[in-house]
Amino acid sequence: MFNPDFVLLYVNSPEASAVFYQKILGIAPVELSATFALFKSESGLKLGLWAKNTVEPAALACGGGAELAFALNDVAAVDDLYARWSVLTIIQKPVQMDFGYTFVATDPDQHRLRVYALNAG
Repeated sequence: MFNPDFVLLYVNSPEASAVFYQKILGIAPVELSATFALFKSESGLKLGLWAKNTVEPAALACGGGAELAFALNDVAAVDDLYARWSVLTIIQKPVQMDFGYTFVATDPDQHRLRVYALNAG
């Protein structure tokens, strides 16, 4: 069975990015070095932060080409997280879209962080 459980983001500094992600996720990395950091969520999903200058084969693209998505239960939870994340770079303010209510922030390497609550139904 196909069951993805690991997301890798290529970053300038895993150590600096780990500080950022520790603040927004509220958990400490389970592994941290100059070239790699690893977070593990309660769901089991792992988030790796890999120094882009050490990726082999070399990465042709980095931040901005994909999104790390955070599902929340309702609009109020999205608005609450938006208020807490307002110190981040916000590239899309909260808006109702065809799939649900959402906003998008970016991390220091321009990786998109989409927060959303699906439409009921």
